[in-house]
Amino acid sequence: MCMSHASDPQVRRGLKQAYGHLASILPMLDENRSCLELAQQLQAVESTIRTVKRALIHDHMEHCLADTVGDGAMTTEQALREFKALTKYL
Repeated sequence: MCMSHASDPQVRRGLKQAYGHLASILPMLDENRSCLELAQQLQAVESTIRTVKRALIHDHMEHCLADTVGDGAMTTEQALREFKALTKYL
């Protein structure tokens, strides 16, 4: 099965960005920052995670599933089952 993804650098960058946004939220609470500012930071975390997740899943579908079917390491039926399982995360 495909372990290394072309999107890995993008995924790592995005996760570091989301981590930074998330790490800033607790201090914001301690500083009694406005709910609007907190909501904006939470939205930034969600948006970044969503983008990273989508990039990872798309990369997996485009390369790993297609490559393993093409190489004969996975049947079309197996790839379809995995594809269906992945769609719940989009």
